[in-house]
Amino acid sequence: MKRIFILLITVLALTNCSTKKPAEQIIIFHAGSMSYPLRSVLEGFKLENPEISILHEAAGSVASARKVTELKRPADILILADYQIIDQMLIPDFSSFNIHFATNSIGLAYTRDSRYSENINAVNWHEILQHPDVKTGVADPQADPCGYRTRMLLQLAEKIYSDSLLGQSILSEKKFYQRPKETDLIALLETRTIDYIFIYESISHQHGLEFLALSDSLNLSQNTLNNWYKNAEIKLRGEHKGDETTLKGEAITYGLTILNNAPNKKSAYKFVNWLLQSDKGILLLKNAGLKPLFPAQVHYEGTYPIDLKLNQ
Repeated sequence: MKRIFILLITVLALTNCSTKKPAEQIIIFHAGSMSYPLRSVLEGFKLENPEISILHEAAGSVASARKVTELKRPADILILADYQIIDQMLIPDFSSFNIHFATNSIGLAYTRDSRYSENINAVNWHEILQHPDVKTGVADPQADPCGYRTRMLLQLAEKIYSDSLLGQSILSEKKFYQRPKETDLIALLETRTIDYIFIYESISHQHGLEFLALSDSLNLSQNTLNNWYKNAEIKLRGEHKGDETTLKGEAITYGLTILNNAPNKKSAYKFVNWLLQSDKGILLLKNAGLKPLFPAQVHYEGTYPIDLKLNQ
């Protein structure tokens, strides 16, 4: 009888476990430069919402968008380093709104062991990077906004310094290393394989690297200089062979969206609303080195998404 009783209790316990509602889950594809900020954001959100689990996956922002548009992978939220990718690749077929929520600037990260680190400055940087023994790291422009922004920066530098071969010289064969996203280059810098990285200011500070801030005419940080930045452009390959999308230079603006077919849309809105509250996610983004836009700017197709409760 005792054995039967124990068996019955075990069966009931297993039944209860099997019928227990699983935790809600959000899937986020995000830019590599959002990896560090999202750590504290996710920790804070989970403390208040323990019933929601979050899967997040970093890649270049273009590559992240293509996971949805080309690979058809399910996701709820995309958080990207360039809002233009959402406009160009996702709206209207895959999402209906675009939230501009943060800014950044691009410059040069290095270490004290980098060649000519004691001499480089915001005036001579382009000369230092053209030295035959200096190696530079850049992200892939077809996968990562930091990659195409680097090329835009170099295009602008060519105009400022009247040197049409500047970019070609810095990114000449055997003088530069390219990786899918900017954060992939940090290990190469720390092992002295390369001397300098074109990278976002926030990432440089997060990893304790030396950072050379470039002039506003180059660092893509000022909305008031957008007319100047537009002198640079980059072409991205489209979904189909032969298709191309042209992006003009513009001040760095991060964007996020919830996908039209998000598997867990209710929880996705809950996360986004939390992220963009001034005393919660916005504060954590600021502490991680980003420059949040508050209030965040919502751009949408059709009607305003009523589940967004921002700027509270």
